[in-house]
Amino acid sequence: MTNPHKVKPYLLTRSLLPENQETPIQFINNDSMENQLFYRRNHFSYPTLSYSNYWLPINGLVSAPLLLSMQDILQYPSKTVEVVLECSGDKRNFFEPKIFGEQWEKGAISQGRWKGVPLRTLLELSGVGGGAKEVVVEGYDYGHRTDLDEVYTYTRSLPIKKALDPDTIIAYEYNNQPVPFKHGYPLRLIVPQWYAMASVKWIKQISVINTTFTGPFQTIDYVYYPNKDNDQNAFPVTTININSTIQKPLDMETINTGKHLIKGIAWTGKGVIKKVEISIDGGYTWRNADILPGKDIGYGWVSWSFEWTILEKGEYTIKSRAIDSFGQIQPNLPFWNKKGYGYNAIDEIKVKVE
Repeated sequence: MTNPHKVKPYLLTRSLLPENQETPIQFINNDSMENQLFYRRNHFSYPTLSYSNYWLPINGLVSAPLLLSMQDILQYPSKTVEVVLECSGDKRNFFEPKIFGEQWEKGAISQGRWKGVPLRTLLELSGVGGGAKEVVVEGYDYGHRTDLDEVYTYTRSLPIKKALDPDTIIAYEYNNQPVPFKHGYPLRLIVPQWYAMASVKWIKQISVINTTFTGPFQTIDYVYYPNKDNDQNAFPVTTININSTIQKPLDMETINTGKHLIKGIAWTGKGVIKKVEISIDGGYTWRNADILPGKDIGYGWVSWSFEWTILEKGEYTIKSRAIDSFGQIQPNLPFWNKKGYGYNAIDEIKVKVE
């Protein structure tokens, strides 16, 4: 019998219109996020869609434009990928000086298993033209932007090489169930290794172009602006930065002397996590954490832990930093940019031992 009084974690609400809620990262202790705790990031209100009369057009620079039903799509060979989806604004709240935008803390990240048809399969069926440069994916969600007068759909493009990557998929299942409505049902693009703004939800149409796409979610948002006063030296947000998060203990928690397990997750956009180091003295000395043995995950996070024996009372600063197979290491300071993307400085919490 289930306990009717069992207390469950909930998403942490950042805004309701549109709905933006983050995962309570301290309660996550497995590699696959249940749908109810998967963070939600929206620019507009949810679209209204029905599965039964759903069609996916593939058009533009193709020799045989397609109009596919869900039944058509389900007939093609499928692929399942376990992927970290991280909002590029994850941890924005920690930038100094502060940055306008959703004040995400550490929970704009989740992961699970997505199943679908490789985008490449559909592009090849439609006969992609030789001069193809980008693949534009438009979502059904739309609305007004605060900075522009028109109504826009959420639309992004991928360079042709990324679009043809065999692991870039049009997903119709999440963790062996249909993709949840709030996460893009019936079809969602999944782009491993890139921040989640690339993984367009509620796909409306796919177009192949021979130019550079200039929609506002590509050229205004999701761009690194390194200068506070102008837009010079701007470049697009793409690959996830190496990162780690301490899940336990909590920041500003009070604990007793004795043995404690420090635990967390680490992930990267390119390569795999090779090492996680922990400091319990504010960064003076570093020791290796244990990375939990798992499958060779490719696009997922790794879980790590460190057993800490505390003999003396006092206040401690615990830090974590990850190193990946390309030698990337978390920096002491984040790369500050005007819109607050890609925060990946060494994670840090404080605890009091009594």
